[in-house]
Amino acid sequence: MLVAERYAAITRLVNDRGSIRVSELSSLCQVTEETIRRDLDRLEKEGKLRRSHGGAVRIKHIDEHIETPYSEREVTRMGEKRRIALEALKFIEPHERILLDASTTAWYTARSLPNIPLTVLTNSIRVVTELSSKKHIEVIAAGGQLLPESMSFVGPLAERSLETYHVDKLFLSCQGVHLERGISEMNELQARVKQRMIGMSDQVFLLADSSKFGVQALTHVSGLDRVQQIITSHDLPEEISRTLVERSIHVTLV
Repeated sequence: MLVAERYAAITRLVNDRGSIRVSELSSLCQVTEETIRRDLDRLEKEGKLRRSHGGAVRIKHIDEHIETPYSEREVTRMGEKRRIALEALKFIEPHERILLDASTTAWYTARSLPNIPLTVLTNSIRVVTELSSKKHIEVIAAGGQLLPESMSFVGPLAERSLETYHVDKLFLSCQGVHLERGISEMNELQARVKQRMIGMSDQVFLLADSSKFGVQALTHVSGLDRVQQIITSHDLPEEISRTLVERSIHVTLV
C-alpha cells in the first residue's frame, strides 16, 4: 500500500467508525504502530481527523453538534449499556437517594432497578415513566425546558430545581471521556444540568462504554477528578484503565 493510499484508508476508517485504535490500524494497514502514529499526526495537521489517547476520532461537523436522537442512542451498543446498568445496581442500597441523568444507560439502570425503598431524582422523562410502576421508589422529576432529542428537561428552571436537593449517588453518562479534558457533552444545556448534578452528589458514578473514551465533545462538563467510580465495557484499553486507577478512580470492566 502506497503512503497516499494508506492516508486515504485511515481517513475513511476513522470517518466510517467514528473512532479507531492505533493497534487496529496497524493490523489493517500492515505497518508498525509507530508508523500509524506518525500518519495520524500528519492527518491531524491536515484537519482530517483528531488524535485521541491510543488512536484517532472523526472530526464532527457543525450539524453533528446536535444531540443524537434518543431512539437511535437507545439501540447503539445496547449490550454494553445493559451490562453496565446491571453492574451499577450493585452500588445502590435501599433507602438511598440517587440521581439518574437522561442518558440511555441511566434508563437501562432504571428498568433494572428492583422495587425497593429509594428516592430517585431525574430530569429524564423515560426514567420517570419507567419507575412509575415501582411503588416503593419515590420519584422526583426536575422540570424545565424539554429537549426532545434526549427526552429530558434542561435549562435554568431544571438547574434551579436541582440546586434544592442533595443525593448520595449520581449515575450519569456522557458523549465523551478524555483523560486530560474530562467529561463532555454535545449539547450545552445538557452539560450545564450535568454540572449541577455533579455538584449536588456525594459520589459520582460514570457509566460509559469504551467508545466514549478518547472523545472530546463540544461542551465541557467536568474534570475526571470529580468522579469516584467508572463502569465501562471490558474492551477499554489497558493503558487508559491503568491511568484512571493511578488517579484513584475505581474502574469496573463488564
